[in-house]
Amino acid sequence: MINDILAPGLRVVFCGINPGKSSAHKGFHFAHPGNRFWKVIHQAGFTDRLLKPEEEQLLLDMRCGITMLVERPTVQASEVGLHELRSGGRELVRKIEDYQPAALAILGKQAYEKTFSVRGVQWGKQQNSIGATQIWVLPNPSGLNRATLDKLVEAYRELDEALALRGL
Repeated sequence: MINDILAPGLRVVFCGINPGKSSAHKGFHFAHPGNRFWKVIHQAGFTDRLLKPEEEQLLLDMRCGITMLVERPTVQASEVGLHELRSGGRELVRKIEDYQPAALAILGKQAYEKTFSVRGVQWGKQQNSIGATQIWVLPNPSGLNRATLDKLVEAYRELDEALALRGL
């Protein structure tokens, strides 16, 4: 089982869809060698150095957290059912209401649309929020996503800079 990395007072909580088999086996978020999450958040400015998945708890020192919509591991996120996403979305809202980070970054446009029954979502900051928490939709850093590393970093950096402008 992979545990959430959450605490009060975070700048951002990154929300993945669900753990891949590699992450589930190792017990850490974004643990597959092909996943670009750790590289992306470092290059975007969220961490002061490139962290390894097994150092994930250090994210709290940088006021970042991680959670997921669905705890069940799969090979591909497409194996996650709609009912699992909707149920996970309700649980996610409860977590965010409890912790109230400045921002929630949901990693994947389709995941966000399916989870919250919305269509036509654009990347970046969303109009809705959870309490005081801004919702952002960012590209998934999975190696299965064809977005280039530069495009991923650019999208994540936009969030980092928006938080910095708010003094966070």
